[in-house]
Amino acid sequence: MLGFIRSLTKSRFGVAFALIFLAVIALSFVGPDINGAKLGGAGNPDRAVTVGSTAISTIELQKAMSNALENAREQSPTVTMKEFIAQGAMEEVVNSLVDRAALMEWARQSAVGLGVSDRLVDSEIVKMPAFQGADGKFSQSAYKAMLGQKGISDKLLRDDIAKGLMARQVLIPAGVGGTMPLGAAMRYTAVLKETREAAFQVIPSSAFAPKTPPSDADLAAYYKANAARYQRPERRTIRYAIFDGSAVKGAAAPSEAEVATRYKLNAATYAPSETRAFTQVIVPTEAAAKALAAEIAGGKSIEAAAATKGLSASKQSGLTRAKLETDASAAVAAAVYAAERGKLAQPAKGSLGWYVIRLDAVTQIAGKSLDQARADIVAALSAEKRKSALADLSAKLDDAFASGTGLADVAKANGLTVIATDPLQADGTVPGRPDIKPNGDVAPLIQAAFAMEREGEPQVTELAAGERYAIFDVGQITPASPPPLAEVREKVSADLSSSRGYGAAKAASDKLLAALARKVPLADAVKALGVALPPAKPVVMPRQQLNTMQPNTIPETLTLMFAMAQGTAKRIEAPNKDGFVVVVLNKVTPGQVTPDDPLVGRARVELGQLVGREYVDQMRAAVREAVGVMRNDAAIAALRTQLLGGQ
Repeated sequence: MLGFIRSLTKSRFGVAFALIFLAVIALSFVGPDINGAKLGGAGNPDRAVTVGSTAISTIELQKAMSNALENAREQSPTVTMKEFIAQGAMEEVVNSLVDRAALMEWARQSAVGLGVSDRLVDSEIVKMPAFQGADGKFSQSAYKAMLGQKGISDKLLRDDIAKGLMARQVLIPAGVGGTMPLGAAMRYTAVLKETREAAFQVIPSSAFAPKTPPSDADLAAYYKANAARYQRPERRTIRYAIFDGSAVKGAAAPSEAEVATRYKLNAATYAPSETRAFTQVIVPTEAAAKALAAEIAGGKSIEAAAATKGLSASKQSGLTRAKLETDASAAVAAAVYAAERGKLAQPAKGSLGWYVIRLDAVTQIAGKSLDQARADIVAALSAEKRKSALADLSAKLDDAFASGTGLADVAKANGLTVIATDPLQADGTVPGRPDIKPNGDVAPLIQAAFAMEREGEPQVTELAAGERYAIFDVGQITPASPPPLAEVREKVSADLSSSRGYGAAKAASDKLLAALARKVPLADAVKALGVALPPAKPVVMPRQQLNTMQPNTIPETLTLMFAMAQGTAKRIEAPNKDGFVVVVLNKVTPGQVTPDDPLVGRARVELGQLVGREYVDQMRAAVREAVGVMRNDAAIAALRTQLLGGQ
């Protein structure tokens, strides 16, 4: 159980298992019934596990698996039952059902005397969202409807809830109170703060390769045998044509009526207006505002008066009355627009408090007549018409593609120029040509182009909203395949030479490890090999630095370095038989810790939690032994095969 509980925080599907084992759920709420399924197996074919006097049927196990999968899909929506089972889900679900049944069986024994009351089960049912009505409260009709929809009985649901409650009632207290002695926590913390010093000695296969270059026949044979190492990803050429406003030059110009209508619609924009610039101080109460205004009226500047109260005055400019009403309030706007230039406005309440304002300037903005606004209106209407015409053209081209017309014909009919890219990989690069990068028009097309099933499926896409469009398709698809040998000859030759030197490199690493085991210094042991090797790389690293790295980014050499004993040496093989790396751990310096170190306190908490989980593990094992558990492995295996679709 400890491994299972620990995995809840690490496994991809941990949340689902936690819900099955510890939470209150309805196992039968998901998944089709399999009544009548012939699962086979020894003994009773419908019985997966016998727990004391309780039988867990294959139907119950199948529904539990379906429920667990649905819970897992909340975190990983695309996970399949096959993937779920491959992650070990079925064994965890079986263990969950067994533990729930065993705990209930054990708790009901007269010597234990634990139970779950109907009232407690009721309290859990009324909290379930599936059984609540539109008002958010428990609905008896919703409860009955849901049970009927899922094809389960009230008794089955209540039994499942009771088992979950019993599991919580027994196991959660069992894990409470686990502690770790201070000395053990300090020892653990010292390991976390240790520093390791090592040397990495690379032994490349190429250093032991034959001096005679491989023959053409040898290269061809090696390349054929190892073609997968050189395989290039699928490449696609993209054919595309761009169209923008220049493609709809004939769009109708705005009429006089349209210009006049637009002017009328925006009359407020073209009408004369004025704005105010002012200095303001905002205070929390009306009394504070009046006191501040009195000081300013007595001869102080608004800035000085604000400063004496620990406040600051801020300047605002270019505000219309409507804007001021929105930002502050109608009362503040009315006060500002009623004030004289250079004078205080009447204190007024706004959205942030009480405003004390000095009016600094009034700016008159002349309005525009229709003739004066005509150029701006014509430009705006023309842009709108151009965008509309472009959208219409886009729809027209899309319709042409839908009717089966190809990219080249559509482009020709509309005066567009088709451009073809180089063969691109899915990341936009061209194999062997790092100097070629997709331009700004091509880059947005790549993902869609690689999603197309075949060549010649043209689409229309918008590159810049309302301004720039593209029509495109895939011109040619080159499946993933190894390139011609001539294109990678140099690489293949180097790899072949390395592979021929692999055996000698391995023998050299064996010799080096043997010398190091005899406490020969690394430099002397390398020199004794008689082959020029790269110098050893010294590495000094605290474990805390290693712990800050992402697990999938930690080099294998560092992982090994922190798993070795001081004074030892170990070997790692490089990929593709390129050689070996010998890791020599020279020194381990334990971290210095004191009892009041914060890390010690955190370590005691974390280790105490692990102790608590060990208690839970022991409790589970004891309960299972007390009630007796017998698995029908044949029936479980048959159900597993059925869930995998007969595989």
